[in-house]
Amino acid sequence: ETLVAQGLNQTQIEAMLASLKPAFPAAPAPRARASRKSAVTQGGGAAAADGSLAIGGDVHGDVHYGVPAEPAAASPKSLETAYLSELFRAVGRIDLSQIDTSVEGADPLARFELQAVYTALLTRTPRAQPERTDKQARSTEFRLEREEHPLSALEMLDRHRRLVLLGQPGSGKSTFVHFVALCQAGELLRCREANRAVLTTPLPGESKQQPWRHKKLLPVRVILRDFAADGLPEAGEPVTAEHVWRFIAADLAAQGLGDFAEPLRARLLDQGGLVFFDGLDEVPDAEGRRLQIRAAVESFGGLFTKCRILITSRVYSYRQQDWSLDGFEEAELAAFSDAQVDLFVRRWYAHAASRGRGGAEDAEARAQELVREILGNARLRSFAERPLLLTLMASLARARGRGLPDRLAKLYEQVVELLLDLWECARYQKKANGEYRLRQPSLSDWLKIEREDVRSLLEDLAFAAHKEQEGREGTADIAEKDLVAGLMGLAHSKEVSQKLLVDFLSERSGLLMARGVGVYTLPHRTFQEYLAACHLNRGIFPDEVAELGRSDPDRWREVVLLAAAKAEEGTVASVWTLAQCLCPVGPDSPDLEEGDARGARLAGLVLADSPRALPANRQYAEQLERLRLWHVHLMRDERLPPAERAAAGRTLAALGDPRFDAVRWLLPKEPMLGFVEIPAGEFLMGSDPARDDQAYPDEHPAHRVDLPVYYMARWPVTVGQFKAFVAATGHQGVRSESLARPGSEPVVAVSWHDSLAYARWLGAQLQVEAEKKEASGWGETAGEVTFWQGLGSGGLSVGLPSEAEWEKAARGKDGRVYPWKGAYTAGRANDREAGIGRASVVGCFPGGASPYGVEELSGNVWEWTRSVWGPEIETPEFGYPYVADDGREDLKSPSRRVLRGGAFYYEPWLVRCAVRGRNVPVNRFGIIGFRVVVSPFRSGL
Repeated sequence: ETLVAQGLNQTQIEAMLASLKPAFPAAPAPRARASRKSAVTQGGGAAAADGSLAIGGDVHGDVHYGVPAEPAAASPKSLETAYLSELFRAVGRIDLSQIDTSVEGADPLARFELQAVYTALLTRTPRAQPERTDKQARSTEFRLEREEHPLSALEMLDRHRRLVLLGQPGSGKSTFVHFVALCQAGELLRCREANRAVLTTPLPGESKQQPWRHKKLLPVRVILRDFAADGLPEAGEPVTAEHVWRFIAADLAAQGLGDFAEPLRARLLDQGGLVFFDGLDEVPDAEGRRLQIRAAVESFGGLFTKCRILITSRVYSYRQQDWSLDGFEEAELAAFSDAQVDLFVRRWYAHAASRGRGGAEDAEARAQELVREILGNARLRSFAERPLLLTLMASLARARGRGLPDRLAKLYEQVVELLLDLWECARYQKKANGEYRLRQPSLSDWLKIEREDVRSLLEDLAFAAHKEQEGREGTADIAEKDLVAGLMGLAHSKEVSQKLLVDFLSERSGLLMARGVGVYTLPHRTFQEYLAACHLNRGIFPDEVAELGRSDPDRWREVVLLAAAKAEEGTVASVWTLAQCLCPVGPDSPDLEEGDARGARLAGLVLADSPRALPANRQYAEQLERLRLWHVHLMRDERLPPAERAAAGRTLAALGDPRFDAVRWLLPKEPMLGFVEIPAGEFLMGSDPARDDQAYPDEHPAHRVDLPVYYMARWPVTVGQFKAFVAATGHQGVRSESLARPGSEPVVAVSWHDSLAYARWLGAQLQVEAEKKEASGWGETAGEVTFWQGLGSGGLSVGLPSEAEWEKAARGKDGRVYPWKGAYTAGRANDREAGIGRASVVGCFPGGASPYGVEELSGNVWEWTRSVWGPEIETPEFGYPYVADDGREDLKSPSRRVLRGGAFYYEPWLVRCAVRGRNVPVNRFGIIGFRVVVSPFRSGL
C-alpha cells in the first residue's frame, strides 16, 4: 500500500521486490534465535538466562548461538533492476499539484502518468528528398507527401549517435528526455505500461510506427544544472569525463544504489547506453561554467564511445558561437501542430477520467470543446504551440470547469494567479486519522502582509530582472537577496527572520522557483513579461511603455503588447494613446528618428491585438491611416529580413490593407485592378541543360513560343478576394480554415475547379465595370484602354493562365532562370531560405518581381494553371515543345493540371521559372493557390 501511494505500479513493485531477493536469501527451517546473552528455540524448548544456554524437551539438529550471518551481496542484475525501477518512478510522473491548486500533492489523483498523456514531438527537420530519376517525373503529390511530414524528435535520435535537441522554453525538451528514458527503462523491465512499442507510437494522424532500432539501451540521465553545482571543479580548472562519471556515481549513492556504479560503468563502456544531458541552457554562465560543461560532455563522449548521447538546450542559448559541440547534429523542435494539440488534450482528459475525475463521455465532450476553442482562436492557438503552456491551459480548463478567455492577457492573469496560489498558499499535512494539520502557513499570513503587496513586489522584481537580462530568450535570474529584502521590507510579523524566510522560500515552487543557490526565476518568460507589463501599468502609462518599446523592441515587444491589453480593460482610448506615443509621425515625414519605424511596427501590433480598438472611429482615422502606410512601407523595405517583412504584412492585413478596396471585393486600387500588361511576342520557354543544370527532363527542350498580348494579375488571388466570391455566390467546398487566414494572404486549399469558378465570377463583375468605363472614359494609358475595351467587347476574358502565359510573365523574353535577372538571390522569394515557414501576405517581395512587374511568381504558393499535364505520371502526354491547340488547354479534361511557382518551404532550385508541378483538379492542398489572367483565350469558358 505504501508503494502504491508513492505512485509505483504493479510492474514496478514486482521488479523492485525481485531486485531485493538476493539480499535476503531463503532461511533454513527455524531452529533458534539467539542474542549474545540468551537463546530461544521454537518447536521444542530452550530457555537461557544471561550468559548461559539451557535446553529442555526434545531438540533436533544443531543449536546455533551467536550473531546471524551477513546477507549475500546483491547481483549486478538485481542492482540494475533496482536502478531502472527508480528511474522509471522518477521520470514517469506528472505532478498536477505543481500546476493546479485544487489538487493536493498527497492525493494519488495528483499524479498523471507521463506515457498516458505524452504526445510525440516533431522537429523542423524535413524528411530527406528521395533521389530523382529520369524515369520518375516530378509530382506535386510526391513532394507534398515528403514536405508535410517533418522528422520526429525520436527519429532524429534514432538516426544520430550524438544529437543536440533545441527548443523554445516549454517546447517539451525535458519531457522528451523523460519519456524516452521511461520507455527504455520500461522495455528493460518488461513493463506493459511503457516500452518500445509505446515509445514508437505513430505520430498524430499517421498509422506507421516511428523508427527505433535500439532495443536494449540502458538510459542514464544527467541534469546539467545539478552537475554544474555539484560536479564541476573550480572555475578555470580542466574538466574531463571522470568529473561526469563521479557525479553519476555520487547520484547513485544518494539513491542507495552505490554498488551499481561499477557495473553501470562497465555496461556503458562495453555495450553502450543512452545518456541524456538535460538543460545545457540552465547552467549559469558565470565563470565559464558552460564552457566547462561543453568540455565535460565532449570528453565523456570520447571515453564512452559506444553510448548514444542526447543534449537539450534552448535555441538562442545554444547557438552562441562558443557553445556548439563538435560531432553533434542539431534538431530544433517544431511548434505543436493542430493534430498534436488535439491528441494531447484528448489524452489529458481521458487520463483524468481514468484517475477518477469525471466519466469518459464527459471527458471526451470537454476535450472536444477545448480543442475547438483553442483551434478556433488565433491567440489561444499561438499559446498552445508549446506543450508547457498547453498543459497549463488544459489543467486550468479542467480544474475550473469553464472555457478559456480569448485574450492572452486574461489567460496569463489566470495562470499567474494559479501559480501564485501554489507559491504563496498554506501547506497542510494529512495525519494518520485522516485529518489535516497546518504544516506551514501562507506567506501572506506568516508575514502579516496583503497578498496584493506580494504580487506587486513580484511585478517589480520581474520588471527589474527583464530590464537587466542580457539575453533575449529564457527567464532572468532574481537574486534571493532582492526577494528576501523585499519581503522583509513588507513584513509586519516579528517572528520572521531572514534565515527562516530563506528556508521557507526554498521549499516553494509555483510562480517562482529556485534555479540555483541564492537564485530564483519565473517558470517561463511569458510570465516574466506579463508581470513586467503589470508593473508598467502601475507607473507612467503610456510614456514609459512607449519609450521602452521604441528603444529596444526585441526586449520589450511582448511587454508592450501585454501592457496595452491590460490598459484596454479600462478604456479603449488608452490603446490609441499608446499607439500615438509609439508612432507620432508617418513614413514620409522629413524628421524621422531612429525609433520611428520600430515604434510604428509596435503600434500596429498593439492595435491588431485589440479587437475593441478596430475598426477605428473618426477620432482615430488619421492615426490608423498613418500606421497602414507605415506597414506598406515596412513590408516593401528589402533592407528588412523576409520574416520581418512578412510579419509586417500580417499586421497590415489586420489593420486593413489600403492597397485593396474593402467594399468592392478587395480588388487592388490600381487603374487596371492589379493586372499587368504582358506584351505580344515570342519568349523562350523551358530549360536548356547547358544553361541550367538543375532542370528536370520535363523542362526540356528550351523552345520559342509566340503569345498575343494578355494581362496577368500582379499577385495571387487573396483570401479577401475569394471570400467575396464565396459570399456572393454561396460557393461550397472550401475549408473554413482556409478563409480564416489574413485577408491579404494568397488563398490556399482551393481546387482547380474552385479557381476556375472564381475566374468566371470575376469576369462577370469586370464586364460590368467595363460598361461603366465605356460611359466615363476607358482610361489614361494605352494598356488601360485596351484592357477595358477588350473586356467590354468580349475580346478578352478572365481565366486561369496557361503554363505558357504563366512562364512568360515570370521570365520575360531573355530566358532567365528566376524572375529577377542573374543568379539566385536570397530574400527575393518566399522559399525555404526566407525562413518564414508559411504563406506571406502578397507584396512582401518587390525585389523578386519579373521583368514586367508581376510579383511572387517564385515561392509563396503553388499556382494552378489551366493547362493539362497528362493522364499518366511516368509518361506525360503533353510535354514540350508547348503547342496550345494540341489538347492541353481542354477545360473539360479530368486529367492532372500543371502547377507553377513552387511554395514557401521549397528549396531555391524548386522555385525556378521553368519548374513544372502537377496535381489532380479536385484536390485541395494547403500550399496551392492561383492567380488569374485576362487574355484572348476562350475555349470552354
